[in-house]
Amino acid sequence: MHDALSPRRKHAYHAHESGPQPNEICLLLPKCSSADSSPSAQDERSPPTFFAELTRLTKDSIPVILAYTLQNSLQTTSVLIVGRTSPENLAAAAFSFMFASVTGWMIAFGGTTALDTLASSTFTASSNKHDLGVLLQRGFLVLGLFYLPVAVLWVCSEPVFLFLGQQPRLSRDSARFLTCLVPGGLGYVYFELMKKYLQAQGLMRLGTYVLFVTVPFNVILNYFCCYTLGLGLLGAPIATSVSYWVAFGLLVLYARFVAGSECWGGWSRDALRNLGAFARLAFLGVVQVGTEWWAFEIVALAAGRLGTIPLAAQSVIMTADQVLNTIPFGVGVATSARVGNLLGSRNALGASRAANAAACLSMMLGGITLAVLMGTRHSFAKVFNSDEGVVRLTAEVLPWVAVFQVADGLNGSCGGSLRGMGRQHVGALVNIASYYCGALPLGMWLAFHGWGLKGLWVGQCIALYLVGTFEWTIVALSDWEDEVDKAFLRLGIDERVDGESVAVVVAGAV
Repeated sequence: MHDALSPRRKHAYHAHESGPQPNEICLLLPKCSSADSSPSAQDERSPPTFFAELTRLTKDSIPVILAYTLQNSLQTTSVLIVGRTSPENLAAAAFSFMFASVTGWMIAFGGTTALDTLASSTFTASSNKHDLGVLLQRGFLVLGLFYLPVAVLWVCSEPVFLFLGQQPRLSRDSARFLTCLVPGGLGYVYFELMKKYLQAQGLMRLGTYVLFVTVPFNVILNYFCCYTLGLGLLGAPIATSVSYWVAFGLLVLYARFVAGSECWGGWSRDALRNLGAFARLAFLGVVQVGTEWWAFEIVALAAGRLGTIPLAAQSVIMTADQVLNTIPFGVGVATSARVGNLLGSRNALGASRAANAAACLSMMLGGITLAVLMGTRHSFAKVFNSDEGVVRLTAEVLPWVAVFQVADGLNGSCGGSLRGMGRQHVGALVNIASYYCGALPLGMWLAFHGWGLKGLWVGQCIALYLVGTFEWTIVALSDWEDEVDKAFLRLGIDERVDGESVAVVVAGAV
């Protein structure tokens, strides 16, 4: 690690290792120490090898990927159960969850990236582990406020759907569905916050354990509400809302009684400080995630204008891609936590190696997915629909979807590195430039000039390769020592050298 430090930082580092000497700075602090004195911080100091990082990230990614897969299954099972009541209910449930994904779930997945940036660095950088609990409380407050306009939109969504040209019955049923889902949306956001709080402490598996309990509970509760209580369509959002809050509650109980409580420290007024900085990171995270998700929704809307068969094939592909996307997204979450931890422990070289190892891991996983899709492309659609036209068109488009997986993996891991570095704005700008200024217009033009559905996915492929290439270039060329300094400035921790001593002063940003 010493090779990754500037001369000034080396001096500060060694001075701090020799122990704090009494001085006017130390006298202001009841406990003049930093996270470097902890065993975990000691482990972070020696830069791990590239292959050690690859192994660690693989182990950390697997439970996160599994957790997101199980999390997606909560709404999938709701759609399947309520869909058996009538085709109209199936359409309303699927449409409602799609709308929830590109509005409310963006708050959950995008807004919580502020914790990806701040919490992981705080865990290894701050001398007071309770600072992590303060960040969690700040997340509850800020993202709760972010969710308010989404809740209002859901309640008032019927005229919005009618304006977008949807059928009156679908608009009415979807608005009722979303109104019943409003309480659950907040539970979903808070569940994501708790997961990030625990992942920052290296507790990657807790979300998976909780979802192993919640998923079967959700199936039983959906059946009970839809059929036993006779609530029909509205039984699904009520049951799913309860399931989201149960998942959040189980995480809280696990953190309280098993592992993760040492960073809580109780409710604090410090959570009301620096809300603007947290909100800025959260908003940029929403933009980064939203710019990509909305691009896929635009493609779905465009596919509907190509005809029934292209729309059915696009539905098959998008349903599968939602599952496959948990792989790069899970790697990205593990990467952001790891990079943040290493920046917080002043390990510039280790953070650089972790970021590049994550990029290689995600491309390897993308290559495996590519091979599976190519090997099953002629029968892939039969799992969803037996129509010959749908099967044939899916097989024709799937090679582009398969090639897309490598770039999607690179985008996921490098996006995670950028979040760990607090550079969500970079990911958002790259997404906007790649999708909306080039690839989407090109895909639309190809789609309506003889290429059909394949043209839309050619555009998506180009966009993802541009995003992945740009983001990896940015990550690879980053000044990682500068990123360490920026991480400490973000947290409000200032290193000051005074003769032969050094103190860590918490300035209040955390």
